[in-house]
Amino acid sequence: MSNAVAVNTNELPESFKDINSHNLYLYVKSYLAAQRANTARVKNRSEVSGGGKKPKAQKGSGGARWGSKRSPLFVGGGQVFGPTKRNYNQKINKKQKALALKYAINAQADNGSLFVADSIKVESGKTKDAVSIISALNARDTLVIVNTIDEKTYLAFRNVKNCYMIERQEVNAYVVAAYHSVLVEKEVLESLTKEA
Repeated sequence: MSNAVAVNTNELPESFKDINSHNLYLYVKSYLAAQRANTARVKNRSEVSGGGKKPKAQKGSGGARWGSKRSPLFVGGGQVFGPTKRNYNQKINKKQKALALKYAINAQADNGSLFVADSIKVESGKTKDAVSIISALNARDTLVIVNTIDEKTYLAFRNVKNCYMIERQEVNAYVVAAYHSVLVEKEVLESLTKEA
């Protein structure tokens, strides 16, 4: 691998500089909403079993009038206002997604935490070689973006603490913004910053 060099905001296209941060906020909100499991659900009184027979006589007991054991008042009865399945997805359009990614890349460059290298490959497949690449960046955690992950490089990086490697097609604004620093191959950065 060639030495990583920090990318300055001046090296990015002009269109990256005047993007509103709200686009990133909307994308992250949408991304995290889509990750929700949406499995919490309870049964209401119409769904619990039982309740065919009137529990006690309408009159004569001196107490309340009970019509069904499925009432929320009883053990085993239905739940009132409990969680039900719902759609958490939040729509975000294509243009906003693109703007969010541009903003995230520019923010990393602005912080001096966007690094570019001609290629990121570890031919030996050894973790210590991957660690030496990451430790040179002096970062808390690092996102490594390559065009394609080969087996040896994957083996080298998979056990490195606080490091996550992805391919070009997996890049999104959330992962770029979530890491303290980003190490990216030159070819990939060029494709990400290429103006439409």
